[in-house]
Amino acid sequence: MLWLVENHSSPRTAAFFDLDKTVIAKSSTLTFGKSFYQGGLINRRDALRTAYTQFVFLAGGADHDQMERMRAYLSRLCKGWNVQQVRELVAETLHELIDPIIYDEAASLIEEHHAAGRDVVIVSTSGAEVVEPIGEMLGADRVVATRMVVGDDGCFTGEVEYYAYGPTKAEAVRELAASEGYDLSRCYAYSDSATDLPMLEAVGHPHAVNPDRVLRREAVAREWPVLVFNRPVRLKQRFPSFRMPPRPALMAAAAIGAAAATAGLVWYASRRRQSASMKTGPSMRLVRI
Repeated sequence: MLWLVENHSSPRTAAFFDLDKTVIAKSSTLTFGKSFYQGGLINRRDALRTAYTQFVFLAGGADHDQMERMRAYLSRLCKGWNVQQVRELVAETLHELIDPIIYDEAASLIEEHHAAGRDVVIVSTSGAEVVEPIGEMLGADRVVATRMVVGDDGCFTGEVEYYAYGPTKAEAVRELAASEGYDLSRCYAYSDSATDLPMLEAVGHPHAVNPDRVLRREAVAREWPVLVFNRPVRLKQRFPSFRMPPRPALMAAAAIGAAAATAGLVWYASRRRQSASMKTGPSMRLVRI
């Protein structure tokens, strides 16, 4: 595929990527279930349920109601987990779990967008501790992700400072366009989930990647491109010069685990029930990589 290089005298453009099942082949939130079991944070029954949830996600995704049920379960599960212990467990397995599941097609798209002069932005419901190092691995320019609250005791409180989900992703894209000077009519977006329809609608070039049923139906009706990514590849194979971050960086890489994308639905659900105050929620944090 050939991309024309942008004329930098004109407004800037960007490509916005969802993460799970769009850039990586699995759920970044659920991938660490085995690690948490081996580290004693969850029991065997919880580990099996987490594995089943991952299977359901991979088989067909999850709509809002399914995500809410998942959130309720995992919120109870992870509340009170010691963040430092989670970081240490994830630090030991991040490279093993994430490195092999980057889609080759997504990596190629990122390269092509950069070659065309566009910024690459990862916009994910997963926690910043997971998304930021993955974005750095991929050469993304910016990252927008969920941020969890940690109590004075160093444990997850079950509360969320900022939740990047559904319409909130579109708000983040528009805020970023305003601050960075992106012309959204010329920007690109990629996602697998119908929950990201607001983000896809915000740009001039939306793409459905491995779409769920609802998103596929919408994409066909709106004549959006539908892409199939099915070639996970190790980053070391995809990028010969790639090196994993040093261990201190890895230890901060994925403390959010199941907590971010699940407990965060509490914040999103309450946000939807608000009316006048809905537009004055927590501000997005932009991470430059």
